[in-house]
Amino acid sequence: MIKSEYFFWLVGAVFLVMAAQMVMDRTNPKRFGSAGFWGLLGVSFFYSTGVVSKTLPAEPLGVAVLILIVLGGFGLTGKGEPRTTSREERAASAARFGNKLFLPALTIPVVAMICATLVKNWKIGGEPVLEPGYETILGLGIGAITALIVGMVVLRERKISVPLHSGRGMLESMGWALILPQLLAVLGTIFQVAGVGEQVGKITEAVLPDGQKLVAVVVYCCGMALFTIIMGNAFAAFPVMTAAIGWPVLIEQMNGNAPAILAIGMLCGFCGTLVTPMAANFNLVPAALLELKDQYGPIKAQLPTAAAVLLCNIVIMAVFAF
Repeated sequence: MIKSEYFFWLVGAVFLVMAAQMVMDRTNPKRFGSAGFWGLLGVSFFYSTGVVSKTLPAEPLGVAVLILIVLGGFGLTGKGEPRTTSREERAASAARFGNKLFLPALTIPVVAMICATLVKNWKIGGEPVLEPGYETILGLGIGAITALIVGMVVLRERKISVPLHSGRGMLESMGWALILPQLLAVLGTIFQVAGVGEQVGKITEAVLPDGQKLVAVVVYCCGMALFTIIMGNAFAAFPVMTAAIGWPVLIEQMNGNAPAILAIGMLCGFCGTLVTPMAANFNLVPAALLELKDQYGPIKAQLPTAAAVLLCNIVIMAVFAF
């Protein structure tokens, strides 16, 4: 049986290989900080297996997370010049191969879908081929490996070092922001366990006038957007605001339609995602990869859309969810 931890070990191994490349890259003025950051992250993928199985203590993993925050937060990571093709060579290659360049990208979702729908039912010797419950994650990993092979075949590349160096260049361009979604998801869990949603709910119930449906809807929708802006992740903001207002006030007290309220509430959170630098994978990473002069350019462009969609969500919830 192929287990999900095999995929995580592979990801960790890739980070360790790239960390070794960073140590040797003298064009990166912060090569040791970069290597330490990604190398520590790679080791964490292996160590976490022992934490999940409770054969290793979790405290060292927590210390590793704090070190990653220090390395990223204090700007101790940098960007080198990986050994890859020039911009002109890539442009010529793109013109030569044309639409064939999309084959690797399309391979990943196709393989992931096949694994999640067909391969999940396959068994060998009475055991499932893929670990139950993790078919989609494993499909994503298998799809990525397959896409790498397809890409090397299409581009007629024989050295595995070439995609590794190119991948490292992209990794260094994205920087610490690559793991921000995971850190924010953990923050949302901490908020939930700490009872932040309950306390916000008590404050809201004390302030909100009784029976004011529109006011409650506005507070919930705007609260979802605001908490998402603060936390950078609508999935992290959702349990907090839903425990505070969505469920106790809108659904239980005002008899709102639960699926409609919760779905629209999540959409309000996504409005916050459009306008926060905390959602770095959506807003800051594209600016870095595209080498935009204004790193906040995507946020400025998305702000009017976010405001309009948030207003529409408030109206839709108030009119159709009760």
